[in-house]
Amino acid sequence: MTGTAAHKSMWEISEVVFGIPLLISIVMHLVVPLPFAHGALRLVFIPLGIILIVVGIGFIVLARRELAHFGQPTDPGRPTSRIVSSGVFSISRNPLYLGIVIVLIGIALAFNGLWILVLLLPAIVLCHYVLIFPEERYLSARFGEEYKAYLLSVHRWFGRKRITR
Repeated sequence: MTGTAAHKSMWEISEVVFGIPLLISIVMHLVVPLPFAHGALRLVFIPLGIILIVVGIGFIVLARRELAHFGQPTDPGRPTSRIVSSGVFSISRNPLYLGIVIVLIGIALAFNGLWILVLLLPAIVLCHYVLIFPEERYLSARFGEEYKAYLLSVHRWFGRKRITR
């Protein structure tokens, strides 16, 4: 497995794992609107949603730039030649997926779409099983101790781990 990539199917990508639930949530919102904020609370959620969208896009852009800096692909269907642990990868092992989740939460808040949040939960579960777990197995097999050290220092979604001795 060390010479191959983490994913072998063109469907094992974040655009499918998060995009299909997003499209379903938009249809559900049109058929059975499910708002979750009214009045003054709605006025608070719009700017909060916009801020989250910008933050999420920031994570995605910074992650792509960091990967490009080290000549690593953003497509999990292509093999990688090194562990990138700097930049946003020093605070999240999955900043691209984290960015997508933050953007979707922002869209849900800005557009008052509870269906987006409802379907985001199964999308995150799918992300774990379809995207993250195969990537972690691939990286562990390919990079061994170097990847294990990275696992021990950075959380999957966000934050650095405390090393206790």
